Amino acid sequence: MRGAIIIDIDRCKGCCLCMEACPFDLLEPAPHKVNRKGYTYVRQNEWEKCTGCASCAIVCPDGCISVYHKKEH
Repeated sequence: MRGAIIIDIDRCKGCCLCMEACPFDLLEPAPHKVNRKGYTYVRQNEWEKCTGCASCAIVCPDGCISVYHKKEH
């Protein structure tokens, strides 16, 4: 099983708490990009390394992150 996350970039305020919580350092601020509200949002790098631990989603104060598990083939 691998993990996958979806970040609702329009709701993300760029607080970066999810970045601190990720044990694999898979999240980063989107360089030179802002959402509709003017915030620099967070994005995932290295998709294939996510385990779906949900640490990022648990600490997100705005509930912007959904975590999924998918089977590897």
